[in-house]
Amino acid sequence: MDSGIIARLEQELGAEVSAVRSLGGQHGVAHFRLQIGTGRSVFVKVSRDASIDGPDPGLRPGSAGQASAGPGFAAEASGLRWLAAAGATAVPCVLAVAGDFLALDWIEMGAPEARATSRFGRELAVLHAAGAPAFGAPWPGVIAGLPLPNEPAPAGCGWAEWYAEARVLPYVRLARDAGALTAAEAGLAEAAAGHAAQVAGPAEPPARIHGDCWSGNVLWSGGRGWLIDPAAHGGHRETDLAMLALFGAPGLDQILAGYQEVSALADGWRARVPLHQLHPLLVHCCLFGRGYTGQTLAAARAVLAL
Repeated sequence: MDSGIIARLEQELGAEVSAVRSLGGQHGVAHFRLQIGTGRSVFVKVSRDASIDGPDPGLRPGSAGQASAGPGFAAEASGLRWLAAAGATAVPCVLAVAGDFLALDWIEMGAPEARATSRFGRELAVLHAAGAPAFGAPWPGVIAGLPLPNEPAPAGCGWAEWYAEARVLPYVRLARDAGALTAAEAGLAEAAAGHAAQVAGPAEPPARIHGDCWSGNVLWSGGRGWLIDPAAHGGHRETDLAMLALFGAPGLDQILAGYQEVSALADGWRARVPLHQLHPLLVHCCLFGRGYTGQTLAAARAVLAL
């Protein structure tokens, strides 16, 4: 870690950094564990290009797999604080944030236990019920280093219309321009977006959602599931549950059972899972190319078949 960033962190944290351990990183961000003079452990993310202090255009057409931190630290900090304000789920405390770094409380990871997964499901339901003023969020969004349109939906705009315009179609275009989708494949995904309003299920108010709630963004510690790396916004509560299913969250059945102890899901929610997975799959196409094209097209076909 650059000595200048260490000095700035010491000033922000009010303590001397006594040890720095590199943890690798992803999406243009390096990860570190710091020990500070108080004996506290801190998790720090640092932009791999520490000269970037302001908004960055993110992924450009043709650059699949290359993303930048850009305004991501500010968005992540805003999302973590907003999720924490609901007082429902465990969320690491934001200790310091700047254009080129983010410092959070260190969470010591453990193994998911049945009691913890059920509790997480209940807490996730309470988080969603905390709600949001509108679909979207009042800060520029970022997901996995890519720009995330967060402009709040206008009055009268339902979730399906907002989801198509703000979550699906921008990434269809980006994936096509990056070569992850052909024109015909992009057309299939666009058709699925156009069909969303017909198959989205009963209208629901905006839920307070994590927005990128795959299994890797839930840490298990102290008998609870901790939410990290959010793309938080007002959205549909089924989105977080579909994300947990996408890459196989441990204890998913217990999570869902705990969730429904608190808040019943609308009829047909299982059939709508591909609709909610379409956006994250498109994000993966933008990041990693055609390795995710097959899954994306399968989800689009499933939506069109509803």
